[in-house]
Order: sequence, then structure tokens, then C-alpha cells
Amino acid sequence: MTFKEYKRLILSDLYRIEGSVNVIIMLRHLIKGEESYQYNFWMRTCNYTQQKKITKYSIYPFSKIMLNHYKFKFGISIPYETKIDSGLYIGHFGGIVVSGKSIIGKNLNISQGVTLGMANRGPNKGYPVIGDNVYIGPGAKIVGAVKIGNNVAIGANCVVTKNIPDNAVVVGVPGKIISYNGTSNYVENTNY
Repeated sequence: MTFKEYKRLILSDLYRIEGSVNVIIMLRHLIKGEESYQYNFWMRTCNYTQQKKITKYSIYPFSKIMLNHYKFKFGISIPYETKIDSGLYIGHFGGIVVSGKSIIGKNLNISQGVTLGMANRGPNKGYPVIGDNVYIGPGAKIVGAVKIGNNVAIGANCVVTKNIPDNAVVVGVPGKIISYNGTSNYVENTNY
């Protein structure tokens, strides 16, 4: 990852929250205590600094300490090695667990109590792959080698164990498609 890519990621995450980006807004979110942005910033910083020789032994250890602090403070466990594209938005903190081998597209909205987990046996053995502009409601669980399409809305407490096509709205246990209205009005500030 280059510094330009790192900068794009941290600014796109901020843009998802605020709808605009500048240094004052970034500092306010880092200092004031915007849970989503604080966690995202240190997660992205860990990922960037551990890859560079010069920062691996200087900035990386501090960023790892900060990430662990926020991991326990906010109850968010998203490993910094997870492949997450731009515009990650954490709606509310608490109980969020994401497998480090999950792959996440652009502009994900993830809510409290969400799990993106591994299935270690059976036909869905593997890790979730999440498309672009996806909304995952509170308490939802996505388990195994499940592919979630673009513009998908997953309802609260839904359990998804099968692939979901683009623009679907999924609810229930197990998850069932109830419409193809997608994420309109759920995923905003995506044009960074």
C-alpha cells in the first residue's frame, strides 16, 4: 500500500461520516471520540505502517497499541490485515467481529453486533466476501464462504449462509430475499 492509497482510505472513511473532509474535521473526530473514525484510523494506520521498513519499528508499535485500546474500549474486532476498500462506516460500536480473511468492498455500513465469520467445515467452508455499497443491520451474522453482491441490505438479526445477488434486501433466520430495492437511502456519502 502506498501513502496515497492510505490517505485515500482514511479520508474516504471520514467522508462517509461527515460528507466533507478537512484537517479540522479529522482532528475533531480523532480527539473528540468519534468511535467509528477512531477505530478506522488506527486500523488503517496499522495496516499501512506494518508494511514499510521505516515505520514498522517506529509508528507501527504505537498504532498497534492504539488499535488494541480502541478494540477493547469499543468492542470492535476487525483485524488490520482484513482487506477493506474505501468508505468503511461503523454505525454504532459494540460486538462487531470480522474475520481477518473476509474481503470487504467499498462503502460498507456495519452496525453493532455484526459478525462476519468463518465456517471451518461443510459446503460453505471459508470466509465472507462483501460487495460494494452494502448495509449490514444490527446483530446480523454472515458465516462461511458467502458472497454478498453490490447494493445489498441485510436486515437486523439476519443470518446469511448463502450467496446473495446484487440489490437484494435480506431478512430473517435463515436470510431470505424479500425485495430487490437494494440499499437506497441506507448507504450515503459514497462519492469521495
